[in-house]
Amino acid sequence: QVQLVESGGGLVQPGGSLRLSCAASGFTFSNYAMNWYRQAPGKERELVAAITSAGGSTKYADSVKGRFTISRDNAKKLVYLEMNSLKPEDTAVYYCNALFSGGPYKYDYWGQGTQVTVSS
Repeated sequence: QVQLVESGGGLVQPGGSLRLSCAASGFTFSNYAMNWYRQAPGKERELVAAITSAGGSTKYADSVKGRFTISRDNAKKLVYLEMNSLKPEDTAVYYCNALFSGGPYKYDYWGQGTQVTVSS
């Protein structure tokens, strides 16, 4: 059974930090690229950060570059999103996503999301 379970969300003041974690199970984690998405009320879901299966390459949305860092631990089947200098506009539900695409195959898994609220 495939599972992605996010944790670490919560309420934080502007300028603060949070570290999100996503625990994976039920699939070969090291074969999958991992992504963090977010969705704010009334807005479409957007890609925040991505990391390749071996962790050698990352990319970020322009809005979070220099503030957020994605990382992974393939031995522990965990992916992280370190968020610093948080702004009210970072308020959203953050989702962990696992993606495998190879040849004719594509597998796409999602977590249930964790709420991040940035407010004073």
